[in-house]
Amino acid sequence: MTISALLAALVPLVADLSRELPECERYRRLLQAVRALFPCDAVALLRLEGEWLVPLAMDGLSSDALGRRFRVDAHPRLQMLLQASQPMLFPPGSDLPDPYDGLIDGLCGQLEVHDCMGCALAIEGQAWGLLTLDALVPGRFTPAHLAALQAFADLAAATVAATVRINRLAERVENEHLRAERYRLAASGAASAHQLMGHSPAMQQLLQEIELVGPSDLTVLISGETGVGKELVARALHARSGRAERPLVIVNCAALPDTLVESELFGHVRGAFTGAVQERQGKFEWADGGTLFLDEVGELPLPVQAKLLRVLQSGQLQRLGSDREHHVDVRLVVASNRDLADEVRAGRMRADIYHRLSVYPLPVPPLRERGRDVLLLSGFFLEENRNRLGLGSLRLDREAQAALLAYDWPGNVRELEHLIGRSVLKALGRHRPRPRILSLTAADLGLPEPGLSSGGPKGVLPSAPPAPAGPVGQSLRASVQAFERQWVQDCLQRHDYHWAAAARELQLDRANLARLAKRLGISPNRSAKK
Repeated sequence: MTISALLAALVPLVADLSRELPECERYRRLLQAVRALFPCDAVALLRLEGEWLVPLAMDGLSSDALGRRFRVDAHPRLQMLLQASQPMLFPPGSDLPDPYDGLIDGLCGQLEVHDCMGCALAIEGQAWGLLTLDALVPGRFTPAHLAALQAFADLAAATVAATVRINRLAERVENEHLRAERYRLAASGAASAHQLMGHSPAMQQLLQEIELVGPSDLTVLISGETGVGKELVARALHARSGRAERPLVIVNCAALPDTLVESELFGHVRGAFTGAVQERQGKFEWADGGTLFLDEVGELPLPVQAKLLRVLQSGQLQRLGSDREHHVDVRLVVASNRDLADEVRAGRMRADIYHRLSVYPLPVPPLRERGRDVLLLSGFFLEENRNRLGLGSLRLDREAQAALLAYDWPGNVRELEHLIGRSVLKALGRHRPRPRILSLTAADLGLPEPGLSSGGPKGVLPSAPPAPAGPVGQSLRASVQAFERQWVQDCLQRHDYHWAAAARELQLDRANLARLAKRLGISPNRSAKK
């Protein structure tokens, strides 16, 4: 390592410190300088967020690596680097697992990382993150490289500090407490704590709109297919609002029995109905000062919609069985996978409540429109499974990545999450004992070949009966309802009208299936089972 080589890499970075570069470009140039200066196969810049290290930029690692979140206490090398006061070089024979084992880009085999060094980055005396360098060839890094990294570390920290200052001035930095809390919840396995992530244009547009409408008090209607992450969007809106320190109350309207919807939302007094032994606040009062998220709002009965309209107009509500007025200050966010305008035309939703709910429509793109985001999300779910199962390293081989990119994802992100979870178990079942690096193959994923129907033997959705031919002149809506009626009726008959079993096959909530059957005019029983 010569002085001239070190200066050649450092001078452009020094010049960049005085320029207002975008965050991604500043980090790209930093990693580019690392690759020019050190003989590494991969380099990564990670930011410390609570108990997690989150990749901001990577070079030389597989596409899914950028979506991973590394829990510090689960990765001893990363933990040691954070605690060290100077850069560290791990010996090639170290038996400590490397978080990037199997993730070096462009490799067909399961090669382990054999040489690793890195340094902690600090800003204003506080730990900010890590810069890590990895090589596949043992002994690639020398003491001279470690000394050069020591000189490079201060400038790398200055580059990061310049970016952070620019972000703070532009008010684009999230509240660190909220970010740390989100990753803490993710560690506990809470599905709702997953982070919104994606680099596709569709996802970037969604994130920009969340930044725009989040700080306001406008009512937001989140629309999108099942499994796209509508609850995550609601949580992001709340986190960016002035109500972020107040409660976020979530209600799944589809899971509420018709007889209890009004009580759940508005509360009740003692004796209001059988079983009401004491006075109880509803979800609107729980959310006072904060945000109320009504998921599947299209399931609300028409009488409840009328009372909801009054709360939206005046902030006044009455508990069930009471004449007393209660005032609430609530920001309402709602979601539906239905077209609510169609629900209005069909008479299942009031037009006035629809216009009150759709002040700011916010569509969430399906996963099939998000391109390579599927690999980013796969990396996130792979790291979750690696932590949960105590695996050394978990990766996708090339064929598995191609299969994920070719699939159309009718169940969206939720389907991807479940697919990764069961595929990991399948892959584990093929290996005794557990390998240090576990690779998922296309066979483990079990996805249909491109161009084949997802309802075939390898599909994830139940196959549908042949669509009945509607009478000539019959409207599209009438034909669709006839098809739905026949499909649900056939499913109920197969399960002898056992509604829980039928709901599982149709992938519906049991209460939602009951409402659908009622709307379609299907008899509630045949053999007294429901």
